[in-house]
Amino acid sequence: MLMLGLIGFTTPFLLLALLILPILWLILRAIPPAPIRRRFPGVALLLGLTDEETTTDRTPWWLLLLRMAAAATVIVGFAGPVLNPQTDRTGDGPLLVAIDASWADARDWQRRMDRLDGLLRDASRLGRPVALVQLTNLPPGPLEFRTADEWLARLGSLAPNAWGPDGDTVTEWANGQTGEYDTFWVSDGVAGDWRVSVLDAFEARGTVTVFESPRPVLALRPATFEDGLVKLTAIRAVSGTESTVTLTARGLDPAGVERALANADVTFEVDQTEAELELSLPPELRNRVSRFEISGIGSAGAVTLTDDGLKRREVAMIAGRDAGNEGLELLSPLHYLRKALVPTADIIDGALEDIIQANPDAIIFADVAQVTQSQEDALLDWIDEGGLLVRFAGPRLAASETSRASLDPLMPVRLRAGGRSIGGAMSWGEPKTLRAFADGSPFYGLPISEEVSVTAQVMAQPDPELSERVIAALADGTPLVTRRKIGDGQVILFHVTANAEWSSLPLSGLYVQMLERLAILTRSAAPTADELAGTTWTAEQVLDGFGTVLDASILPGVRGEDLVDAPLSPELPPGLYSGEDRKIARNVIGMETELTLTQWPSRIVVEGLNVTRETLLKGFLLAIALGLLAADVIASLFLSGRLKGPRSGIVAVLALAMVLPFSARAQQDDIAIYATAEVVLAHVITGDRTVDSLTKAGLLGLSDTLFRRTSIEPAEPVGVNLETDELAFFPFLYWPITETQSLPSLEAYAKLNRYLRSGGMILFDTRDANAGDFSQTPLGRKLQTLARPLDIPPLEPIPADHVLTRTFYLLQDFPGRHVSRNVWVEAAPQDAVQVEGMPFRNLNDGVTPVVIGGNDWAAAWAVDYRGAPQRPVGRGYAGERQREIAFRFGVNLIMHVLTGNYKSDQVHVPALLDRLGQ
Repeated sequence: MLMLGLIGFTTPFLLLALLILPILWLILRAIPPAPIRRRFPGVALLLGLTDEETTTDRTPWWLLLLRMAAAATVIVGFAGPVLNPQTDRTGDGPLLVAIDASWADARDWQRRMDRLDGLLRDASRLGRPVALVQLTNLPPGPLEFRTADEWLARLGSLAPNAWGPDGDTVTEWANGQTGEYDTFWVSDGVAGDWRVSVLDAFEARGTVTVFESPRPVLALRPATFEDGLVKLTAIRAVSGTESTVTLTARGLDPAGVERALANADVTFEVDQTEAELELSLPPELRNRVSRFEISGIGSAGAVTLTDDGLKRREVAMIAGRDAGNEGLELLSPLHYLRKALVPTADIIDGALEDIIQANPDAIIFADVAQVTQSQEDALLDWIDEGGLLVRFAGPRLAASETSRASLDPLMPVRLRAGGRSIGGAMSWGEPKTLRAFADGSPFYGLPISEEVSVTAQVMAQPDPELSERVIAALADGTPLVTRRKIGDGQVILFHVTANAEWSSLPLSGLYVQMLERLAILTRSAAPTADELAGTTWTAEQVLDGFGTVLDASILPGVRGEDLVDAPLSPELPPGLYSGEDRKIARNVIGMETELTLTQWPSRIVVEGLNVTRETLLKGFLLAIALGLLAADVIASLFLSGRLKGPRSGIVAVLALAMVLPFSARAQQDDIAIYATAEVVLAHVITGDRTVDSLTKAGLLGLSDTLFRRTSIEPAEPVGVNLETDELAFFPFLYWPITETQSLPSLEAYAKLNRYLRSGGMILFDTRDANAGDFSQTPLGRKLQTLARPLDIPPLEPIPADHVLTRTFYLLQDFPGRHVSRNVWVEAAPQDAVQVEGMPFRNLNDGVTPVVIGGNDWAAAWAVDYRGAPQRPVGRGYAGERQREIAFRFGVNLIMHVLTGNYKSDQVHVPALLDRLGQ
């Protein structure tokens, strides 16, 4: 094959014919011959006469050039030009194709499969036996070499795993292989010390070629909650360029539907491999988050599941005294605590013995001085296992002997007799303010307000360990909050009351922040293996290699120590694991994970994943030559005067008809291939750019919902031109009505009627919320005009037992951006009856060919490129609920189109059971 840049020629000797072009030029220049000049006096009698046909004395240079170009194009076309011809690989003997198949491969998985497809086809052509191995899921025993065609048939079943190769296992496996073979290693690009030893083992068997994607590997570390903010860190393997990624928080909305709860962009600086983001989420929203992810990556490493570290805590509160009546509610010791904790925690009420049995995350004592010995023992056991006891002072505690002579087991420090207050024995001249929180305190970093003051407190007895137990102090240095650890838990004492009796702290925002900081201490974000030893954990959800959350109810339990220390594997996939009283997320990426690009030795050939397809140019060039020849015909006719008169139009049309069908047919072929390869939702192009753009965005949002909630995986929706496009490829057609759109032609109406009779569905949307009375709105009247030539069956409002009300979701309303029950479908047959025991009639088995409404469903479905809604629907929660019902109606609609009234077949169940004798 002769190569000229990116183009090769399969029969290059034909290019020698280009040498005759100069000769052809001279021949054409000499034809017709130049006229002979003769002087004849009688010529004067011919002056003023014109010939109907003229012949030029010399061919114009531009016409000669056109003919030369046509001849050259024909010659080059028959020489077999190929764009991006592929160089055939050489080699013989066995071939090992090793692919990491890790989470880092998921982002480019299809490109890797395309590359493997090309490698296996080369091996098939050369007759080389092939062994294909995933390093994240090694086969037992020696390599199994098969024909390349067998592996080609299995490529579609390969998928990346949600973990990386285990270095020790892969090294042991590679060193244990025998025989001679070459290796093609499709690497994920993430560096590891094990790669050196594995590469040496592969090179000992033959040559090694590495294939690696140049795209950066991105991942997300687990989320942490600090200082009232959710902190996320995105990491990448290679620096050198500034890039921005979008982090998305996903979870369940109040209706129980998963959606994006928050989005934020984070930017990698040029020289940085880490980018941090701090999200300020309301507690109610934060408690709903189930995972964070880097949008658009599609990799398990770009997803981090959340566990108890971000969830609501269970807090029990017990008061030593009550306010006495409802009028003194503000004096209740628990009033401000409830106001502060209800948004972030679940409050548990009851007797102390019952509360301890419920194993809450924290227990709060408000001016509780004494407990019984059995209660004390139970509390100590609970604290030792990780519980948090928060105590507030008050008159009862100040007047008691608790922790006076010796340290009380349930107190962090000893207390002095009496107390300290303005006008008391240890009086202050004025209320005291707070000192800035010291480094090491759980409150460190919280801003101090000058408005917070303390007028009374219980005093801590000086002690050598007192300074270590103070986590908050007043401006004069006296302790305000003290803490003591007991086993895995701790006891904390606020030396003031929980209400505003002794201080203004409960009236400030600092009070809420301090309580929230303490609530975080109830769970360890990183449990140790010793802490979980002897326990068994069950997976609730797991991640696949693409970062998709899967149900894990059938997986066996996992030992607690393995959940912390063991590497991820098929037996321990990343996911959310639950124990008796808590949940732990095991993510692909840890808090200390660093990503580094693999540095291959210079002796190793490293190729990319790009698979450049060969493109044959012969047909394209011959089509161009045909067009040039058609232009030559038109030019010759023009020069000869044949394009003048009544025949000119006919001649021009015949010449142009030689060229135009090729481009139209190619475009139709492309549309047919795209629409039949996947399920594609389509909409009618109205000519109004705003409406068409919004409609396409709406179908895109519906397609995404179908992809996430059902087994339907639609491709990107398309707009269709009723005049030129074939409709039979699309099962569903959305037709928004506008006042300015023109009536289709008779041919288009014939095409639409064939579409409706062959099983297609059209959703007419007047977008005016009043389609029930078509004659009362301009868009309704426009719909009547447009639909009049269509073969539409009798219609009726959707009955309560229509299959559209239960195809996938149970629905009785069909809102979009508007709310209207006036949605029309094909009327049921007159003989449709309800079978005993069935909640619906035996309706027709076909799909209703038309659905007519005016709720502007596309606007409710429409999403932008981030998946966020484009248009508002309603207000607040009610609006989001309305949007959700609109999506559910869309799901029911498409399921109805694709499956028909399959649920109506249940009416035959009694007859079938009767025939079976049951």
